[in-house]
Formats: sequence, C-alpha cells, structure tokens
Amino acid sequence: MSLGDYDEAEHERRERKNATVDADFEQARSEYEGSMEYDTGESADELLAQFEQLQTE
Repeated sequence: MSLGDYDEAEHERRERKNATVDADFEQARSEYEGSMEYDTGESADELLAQFEQLQTE
C-alpha cells in the first residue's frame, strides 16, 4: 500500500476511538480564593512615557 492509499481498517479504528467518550476527568472547575499583586515599582506615568518612547523608535 502506498502513501495516501485509503485504509478502511484504519478509518474504522479511528471512528471507534472517536466515538468513545472519556469521562475520567472531573466535571467541576477548581475555584481559587485570594488576591495577587504585581508591582513593577514604576508609576503609570513612567510606564506611559516608556511606551511612547518605544513607539517612536
């Protein structure tokens, strides 16, 4: 059989595999509580100035 020939057995195997449902995963989403902060140490004005400088380059 050359590359690209139709393989009926392979097609049927894939159809059977795709027809099954994998229910081994948990349905509920994980919920996390808390907060997160990220501080670059720069003010919003400094960040905007840096952005504008990058835009002109």
